[in-house]
Amino acid sequence: MKGTLSFTVLLLFLIEGQISAQNGKILEKKPYSIPDTSLIKIEKRIPQARAILANVDLFRITYLSDGLKVNGYMSMPKKSGKYPCILFNRGGNREFGKLGDMSLVRFLAEMSNWGYVVVASQYRGNDGGEGKEEFGGKDVHDILNLIPMLSNVEMADTSRIGMFGWSRGGMMTYLSLTQTCRIKAAVIGSGMADAFIQTRKRPEMKTVFSELIPEYAMNPDSVLKTRSAVYWADKICPTTPLLILAGSADWRVTHDEAFEMVQKLNDIHHPVRFSFYEGGEHSLMEHVDEVNHDVHIFLDQYVRDRKSVPDMKPHGN
Repeated sequence: MKGTLSFTVLLLFLIEGQISAQNGKILEKKPYSIPDTSLIKIEKRIPQARAILANVDLFRITYLSDGLKVNGYMSMPKKSGKYPCILFNRGGNREFGKLGDMSLVRFLAEMSNWGYVVVASQYRGNDGGEGKEEFGGKDVHDILNLIPMLSNVEMADTSRIGMFGWSRGGMMTYLSLTQTCRIKAAVIGSGMADAFIQTRKRPEMKTVFSELIPEYAMNPDSVLKTRSAVYWADKICPTTPLLILAGSADWRVTHDEAFEMVQKLNDIHHPVRFSFYEGGEHSLMEHVDEVNHDVHIFLDQYVRDRKSVPDMKPHGN
C-alpha cells in the first residue's frame, strides 16, 4: 500500500511538472482584422482608429494555462525590432466586458503604437476557452502565464514588462503583483480594490460573486477579503510603481475604492501616482486623450526607460 501511494504521489508530481512546463505555450496565433462595420462605430469615439491600426499587427491567440486552453489577443508594432511588453487585464466577468474590437483599438493597438508588444487574456472559460473563471482565483494564473508566453515572441523584450488592468482587471492586477516582481510598473483604471464596497453599492454583484467565486457561499467575508487589495496592499511587490486612474462619476467602481487604495499605498510608502478625472465615468472615455497621455508617460518612464523607483519617505528641505 505504501509503495502504491508513493508511486501515485510521484506520478501526480510529474504530471503537475509537465503542466507547469507547458504554461504559456502558444497553441494558435491567427492574424485578426477589425471589420469595417466595427471600425465605423469605433471611429465615432476614437476618430483616429484607422491610423492607430495602420501601424500594428493584431492576433487572436490560444495558449496553455494550468493545462487549459485559454483565448486572448496580441498586438505588436509592424516595424521589426525588440519592444517592451504590456499585459492588459480586461474587466467584466464571463462574456460581459470581454475583449472586443473597441478595447482592441483603445488599449492594445494604442499601446503598440507607443512601441509595446501587448498581450491580453479573456481568462479561462470565456470566449470559447476551457475551464471556469473564479473572479480573482486560479484565473490569475492566466495572466501570469502570459509572461512565459512572451519569451516565445521574438519581438518581446521580457526584461521590460508592464501591466494595465481595467475595472475587474484592476483587482486581477493587484493580485498578480502579490505573486511576481517581474512587472516594472502597473496601471489600474477604474479598478476594484474593495469588494465590500461593491456589495454595498451594487447588490447585484453578490450574484456574480456567488456564481464565480469558490466557497463564497460558505465564507463570503473571507473570500471577498482575498479579492480586496485595500486589506493586503503591503503584499504588492514594493518595487512596482502604480498609476491609479479614477473618475468622479463612476457608478460601477466608485472613486471611494481608489481613494482608499491610494491612502493605503501612501501609508506604506509604496510608489503610487493618482489621476482623478472630474466627471469621468467608468470607461473614462470623456478623458481618453488625457488618460492616454498619463498612461503613456508613466509606462515609458518605468517600463521602457527602466526609471528607478523614487524615495517615497518624507525628505528634502
